[in-house]
Amino acid sequence: MHPMKKSRLITHLSKHTPLFIAAVVAISPFGAPNASAAPIPPQGFTPLFNGSDLSGWYGMNQDPRKLWALSKEDQAKFRDASMADFKKHWTVDGDDLVNDGHGDYATTVKEYGDYELLLEYKTVAQADSGIYLRATPQVQIWDFTEAGGKWNIGADKGSGGLWNNSPGTAGKDPLVLADKPFGQWNSFRILQVGARTTVYLNGKLVVDHANMENYWDRKNPLWKTGPIQLQTHGGEIRWRNVFIREIGAQEANTILANRGNDGFKTVFNGRNFDGWAGPLENYQIQDGALVCKPEHGGTIYTKEEYSDFMVRLEFKLPPGGNNGLAIRYPGTGDTAYGGMCELQVLDDTHPKYNSLDPRQVHGSAYGMAGAHKGFLRPTGEWNFEEVTVKGSTIKVELNGTIILDTDLSKISEYMANSAHPGKNRTSGHFGFAGHSDPVMFRNVQIKSLAGH
Repeated sequence: MHPMKKSRLITHLSKHTPLFIAAVVAISPFGAPNASAAPIPPQGFTPLFNGSDLSGWYGMNQDPRKLWALSKEDQAKFRDASMADFKKHWTVDGDDLVNDGHGDYATTVKEYGDYELLLEYKTVAQADSGIYLRATPQVQIWDFTEAGGKWNIGADKGSGGLWNNSPGTAGKDPLVLADKPFGQWNSFRILQVGARTTVYLNGKLVVDHANMENYWDRKNPLWKTGPIQLQTHGGEIRWRNVFIREIGAQEANTILANRGNDGFKTVFNGRNFDGWAGPLENYQIQDGALVCKPEHGGTIYTKEEYSDFMVRLEFKLPPGGNNGLAIRYPGTGDTAYGGMCELQVLDDTHPKYNSLDPRQVHGSAYGMAGAHKGFLRPTGEWNFEEVTVKGSTIKVELNGTIILDTDLSKISEYMANSAHPGKNRTSGHFGFAGHSDPVMFRNVQIKSLAGH
């Protein structure tokens, strides 16, 4: 019979779990604790490292698109073929997952979208490592001392930053130096929602809701899903208590809505159409949400006008659903042409939209500027969207990922050669441009940026 085992104390800061979570201490029949057991995760989390072997991991150090281009069968073969070399450099030592500083990166077989990741690491002088999120570099780990020789590239600021972001962007450098001295364990808490990354190192906030760039393809946003990778880079590093909790749509929307919400005012109260104008008879209110009646439409809009502003809202699409956000709408006519623009709200995953122009997909400035596709939640789930209108520029962020960032004043080519005479409008109403489908909107809030 194997002796009973003892697990370590796990400390975790989260609104979803108690501040301190004590692991269970098991005592042998003779009253003495023995070897360490599989790590016990906080409530709601699952272990990525089981504390005993390399199950659930394989080795990879390449652009993940090379793997994703393979068939499922060939992907499995790639993972299997990686294991011989992977096991030469990655071993289990007691409770620790240990890398000798060489070989491919430890990569989870499972891929993840939105999540909360907890882990601890301990490394050595002059080491350089990191954590790849959705197969993308990286939350930086390195020697923060002058003797480490990398102060010229930011090591003096410490670990935890999104080092592969562009120079000067939010998140590239950590907000504070939070590393512990060598020989001590460091702890990370990482929240990934869309492309928005938040990092706590040893309980200190070092990256605050920063947009993580796609290192492999900077013209496109961070992938929607991908594996977690533990990087190897020339020096021994140990990992333990590697836990993950996947974040669902409702929680993700709450996280996004609560970020920097000062100055936002509710413009739809969920009970009636106070403050709104237009063909209101074509809309109804269901469970606190504004809904376009089936086979009805037209643009309803706020009585108040806005110049520069931000709007945050949630929307839910039926299969094939079509609506739009009216931006700087004059109060009459087709907002796609007479207003500054119509931002598409569309189930562009539906088969009937297989041949869309990029300037028609969800989030596009209809007919003028195309948006990145593939970041909608499945139909029937609530999506969170934030739109920033400043001068002639428009930015659309869907579920935490920026899908449109454009300057309409620079656009001179239009879909179907149809001019948009309203695109240079400097103010107007905000509204919804219904197109006969029961698309739902709720939690509509606007923040004026006039004077900012």
